[in-house]
Amino acid sequence: MTEFFPYENLTWPEVNDLPRDTPLVLPLGAGYPLDRLASALGGPDRAGLLPPMPFGWPGSGLQVPGPTLAAYVANLIDSLQDDGFSQVYALTPQGLNWAIWDGGAGRQMRRIALPQEKTSENAEIFGSLAKHAPGEDRNKVVIIPIGHTEQHGYHLPLSTDTLIIDAIAQGIVEATPDQATRLPVMPYGVSTHRQAFAGTLNAGGRAFEDFWVCAIDTLVNQDFDRMYLISGHGGNSSFLVNVIKYAGERHRRIFCATAWLYLSGPQGIAALQTRRRSDIGGMGHACELETALILHLHPDLVHMQRAVDETDFVATPAYYMDWVEGGALVANPPWDDDTKTGAYGAGSLATTENGKFWLEAAVAEKVSHVAEIHTQHALREARRESGFGLWGLRR
Repeated sequence: MTEFFPYENLTWPEVNDLPRDTPLVLPLGAGYPLDRLASALGGPDRAGLLPPMPFGWPGSGLQVPGPTLAAYVANLIDSLQDDGFSQVYALTPQGLNWAIWDGGAGRQMRRIALPQEKTSENAEIFGSLAKHAPGEDRNKVVIIPIGHTEQHGYHLPLSTDTLIIDAIAQGIVEATPDQATRLPVMPYGVSTHRQAFAGTLNAGGRAFEDFWVCAIDTLVNQDFDRMYLISGHGGNSSFLVNVIKYAGERHRRIFCATAWLYLSGPQGIAALQTRRRSDIGGMGHACELETALILHLHPDLVHMQRAVDETDFVATPAYYMDWVEGGALVANPPWDDDTKTGAYGAGSLATTENGKFWLEAAVAEKVSHVAEIHTQHALREARRESGFGLWGLRR
């Protein structure tokens, strides 16, 4: 019988140690029969299941054009193949009539098509959104959480960014159910440093931007007009800025926003300073902050005995590392210039108590952003309706 293990719960050294003929499967949605999947794979002893993509294809509730989805998935598959894995598959619903290619490199992607035993969780969420009257969810801010699957040192799982931003998104909706609704978390983003440490995937910057612009198109076509793209992964941030710029030009009556990660505004930074035990450089990646948050959310996935503190970033006055990256310079040098283990920061100083405190602070920060998005949209709509400037000439 095939043992299916959750890829995202591994650390990068554990991925590095996997035999390169271990089958790895990236599902579109959930609910596939694992016995039939094992048979399709040839009955291996072990196979890895990657986190399912929550939407993008017909029937998922939020569809993007086939080539746009294909490019996103193909880049993720390429990441695993570049790490040397020889049996990598996309798992798709039966009847999905589109050819997936690996972005022009000349190799056709392996794909397994199986029936889904039940409606996937994401389709139910999107189905309920689509059925609401315009006065209900369509007057809320749509929270769009985007995490990633990437290395987080010796002690944290690949799913760290996804787990954190998913918890923040859930906290926002629980705190303001009349002001915000949410999409399922996307567990894949952009890592331009993908090749440095095993286990890290990369959707590719251009494919990432195309996908999210198309996702916003779909939401706008469903009459949503306020969106907040929140990210748990720093590598997504510059690309999300481009997404909201494109979306704002395409759809002139929406308010679509993003922000640098979380705990990055004045109140968030103050919350970090109140409790942090590390000096500047102690919060960056697999650091005091991320370790504390995962200790609070999923202590079973943290291996504190393996934590290695690395704060020897090549720092100069205009370029240095901390949670809110500092200095006037923007750069992207190889990660292995500054870290031997994949960590930036002092993970060993993390505590569960601080993780709880910082999660609550992160939710509070984002709740204030939701309120501001509503205010911005209302004020701008009132100005447009009044005939302000060129808006009056367009009537």
